[in-house]
Amino acid sequence: MNNATQPPSFAPGAPIRANTRFMLSHPLHTLALGFGTGLSPKAPGTAATLGAWISYAALSAYLSRTTMAWCLVAALALGWWSSTVTARRLQLRDPGCIVVDEIAAFWLVLWLLDAGSWTLALLAFAVFRFFDAVKPGVVGWADRLSHRVDPQRDAKGWVKIGAGIMFDDYVAAGCTLLVVWALQWVVQQAGVMQALGAYLL
Repeated sequence: MNNATQPPSFAPGAPIRANTRFMLSHPLHTLALGFGTGLSPKAPGTAATLGAWISYAALSAYLSRTTMAWCLVAALALGWWSSTVTARRLQLRDPGCIVVDEIAAFWLVLWLLDAGSWTLALLAFAVFRFFDAVKPGVVGWADRLSHRVDPQRDAKGWVKIGAGIMFDDYVAAGCTLLVVWALQWVVQQAGVMQALGAYLL
């Protein structure tokens, strides 16, 4: 395909295939690909979110909430940087193999929920995967924002694309939190009503 017929969504050059060799060729590639979870042949986003859950549980067992908050800030910054570099190297706007966005966003969900039970964490996992995979409503809107960026014409195009890769997952995280908090409220209200009914009867 010559430059005259090349779609504007890609910078000049053929896309590179992500594999283990590519991942290990640069530390930012390794980070962006979720230390290999992004190379999963099926559902790399789900594999990365599961990895995020496990790694968060391991870290939070030894680190304070304040330290974990700083880890979340670092995850956002490094996620944006690694997504930008890796997407540019792959010559793709939103490669499915880049999963650091899922990891960083789900860490935020777990931190804000302060999930002390596996049941709550599992619920958050399922809801987050729904929003991230299906991308309904505002999540789909957030996902499409970076698809409009043309890195051939915009000097900061890849930086914007990297930000876009992260952004839609944080929107999915926000939607996840709203749903889980709403469900918690409903359960709590049901418990109150049940207790009140038992008292009155």
